[in-house]
Amino acid sequence: MPFRRALVRRALVRRALVACVLSCAVAPAMAGEVLVSAAASLTNAFKDLAAQYQAAHPDTRVLTTFGASDVVLRQIVEGAPADVFASADQKAMDKAAAAQAIDPATRVDFVRNEVVLVVPADNPRGIQSLRDLAKPDVRRLALGNPDSVPVGRYTKAALEKAGAWDTVHAREILGQNVRQVLSYVERGEVDAGFVFATDAAIMKDKVKVVQAVETPVPVVYPIALVRRDGRAPEAAGFLKYVVSPEGQAVLARYGFAKP
Repeated sequence: MPFRRALVRRALVRRALVACVLSCAVAPAMAGEVLVSAAASLTNAFKDLAAQYQAAHPDTRVLTTFGASDVVLRQIVEGAPADVFASADQKAMDKAAAAQAIDPATRVDFVRNEVVLVVPADNPRGIQSLRDLAKPDVRRLALGNPDSVPVGRYTKAALEKAGAWDTVHAREILGQNVRQVLSYVERGEVDAGFVFATDAAIMKDKVKVVQAVETPVPVVYPIALVRRDGRAPEAAGFLKYVVSPEGQAVLARYGFAKP
């Protein structure tokens, strides 16, 4: 009996811990906090935007989280608290709208980017263009997973248009977000990779851009307010700041262009 009672107590403790974890995971933001979930390629720019917005609004704190757009969206749909969602492509935002995870009236395109082919700074394979990716000594090519990463979707569509998809697909190393792809190239773990131009710019001493890749659709990022009970009222102010001349100036410093 004592053994059985101990098992019951342990089970109750486990249930209590699980309940605590779940409640913490979906807890609303504190008053004055804006929760921003955004594409990985926006990491540096949005951290700067958050700092500048907070400096101008001392009573507001902007908390940021980043990842592949589809992954971030899935977290939001599953209940992770967020007030603002910024995606690296229209498809992820379309999914958000279909899931009724955003307020479609607040959706707006706010920056433009482009896909580039990058190599390690020393470029040991001498890659100068897409054509060189077919060389026998080129064996590992990194790109974002097209199933869940916007840069991967853009890359696949561009390579299909250029007739180079089969070559890359046979040598692909898939990254779970654009920063992982960039890291593979920077560390020389792959011969080349496809990232956004803004990501390449933050590692210009470690990676070299050899070619801009034309995409069938423009690389335009949308942003919107998340539809949820308890959304921070200050979230609308942050979104407005992102699209304002001041916010656009910050984004331009990181290489983003106007949409």
